[in-house]
Amino acid sequence: MEYRPLGRTGVQVSPLCLGAMMFGGKTSPADSAAIIDRALDAGINFIDTANVYNQGRSEEAVGEALQRNGQRQRVILATKVHGRMGDDPNAMGNTRRHIIEQCEASLRRLKTDWIDLYQVHRPQPGVPIDETLRALDDLVRAGKVRYIGSSTFAAWQLVESLWVSKEYRLERFVCEQPPYNLLDRRIERELIPMAQAYGLALIPWSPLAGGLLTGKYHRNAPPPEDSRYANLDANPMYRRRMNDAIWDVIEPLEALAREKGTTISRLALAWCMHQPGVTSPIIGPRTMEQLEDNLAALEVTITDEDRRAIDRIIRPGTHVSPYYEADWSAPAYRW
Repeated sequence: MEYRPLGRTGVQVSPLCLGAMMFGGKTSPADSAAIIDRALDAGINFIDTANVYNQGRSEEAVGEALQRNGQRQRVILATKVHGRMGDDPNAMGNTRRHIIEQCEASLRRLKTDWIDLYQVHRPQPGVPIDETLRALDDLVRAGKVRYIGSSTFAAWQLVESLWVSKEYRLERFVCEQPPYNLLDRRIERELIPMAQAYGLALIPWSPLAGGLLTGKYHRNAPPPEDSRYANLDANPMYRRRMNDAIWDVIEPLEALAREKGTTISRLALAWCMHQPGVTSPIIGPRTMEQLEDNLAALEVTITDEDRRAIDRIIRPGTHVSPYYEADWSAPAYRW
């Protein structure tokens, strides 16, 4: 497997990152461990989770699997902080209090002494970025975290964070985790050029658009009963994503995949993996079968003609389904 540098760090990571969002929830701890073992055997050395995934049970499943197989040392282990972890009004966000508290909790759940990559799961304009960065800097200095990153930040928020890190001599973000797929290419406008200019790794989430690019959804057909889109009325976000416009992209992509002798899921994942600036897309398999399909994308070649054909189907920088969204409003406080 060809490994890639994680931004400016020199750390080498696999071209696919194993996402653990399903682990400890729809995927049992035993099945999660089996998926982790298979991914490691295939050469994946990068695992991403978050404290909020199944309210800590994902981290627990990952920690137990790595403790059992003895592979913690070879894994680049990433987790995230920001989301609500309790009823207390301070049990969420990017404050010093919450970050340090949740780092300790993540270390316990992951059964490890250090986190390779600790990421801020979403921006929070109500908390000064210097407070967030100073807390993260303290964790790095304490040896509990090796590198820090962000997720779904706007390009301007990341540049501001780099300026603050330089101004106060704090650890800087080494990577950004944005949504990026063939239904939402908006990060190509500013985020990708910014990341390339400043040496930030990009580890995209939802490269298969939450399953919409897997071939199991079809125009004028009800979603599978066990899928996340089965009950659109219960989740307005899913209703906005599964809209009429997506079929005019999905159907031509399926035809292109058939011409190449592959599936739309493998085509979409391979495309994302080989886009300029991308380090390691995050796959989120629920089953071993899904993992095997994801791994098969490593064998798919994306040619220049494929890229031109895809650009004709969904123009660069555009979107038909909303993924790249967060609170990008002006901060309440400056440094």
